[in-house]
Amino acid sequence: MSKRYPPEVREKALRLALDHLDEYPSAYAAAQAIGPMVDVHPESLRQWILKAQASPGKPVAAAKTAEQLELEQLRRENRELKQANEILKLASAFFARELDPRHR
Repeated sequence: MSKRYPPEVREKALRLALDHLDEYPSAYAAAQAIGPMVDVHPESLRQWILKAQASPGKPVAAAKTAEQLELEQLRRENRELKQANEILKLASAFFARELDPRHR
């Protein structure tokens, strides 16, 4: 079976995915978002990501510094807090509507 993607396309897609992996909750979510942008099937990209993460002997991305790791953690935490705030806003709007005597 021949390979569908040229090596340069694969390398570019993988590098982009690994660089932005911290912005997504999983490799699957990253592949779903980035795959269509680089014209690569998301499942192929997900497999490449998992393979790159499992083989530390072939580093695709440079080693991460402590600042980069902290930045990833803070971005992840920020994303989670934004999601929680969005849920709380929706819940407060729902309950405010329920308690409003004009809507009965």
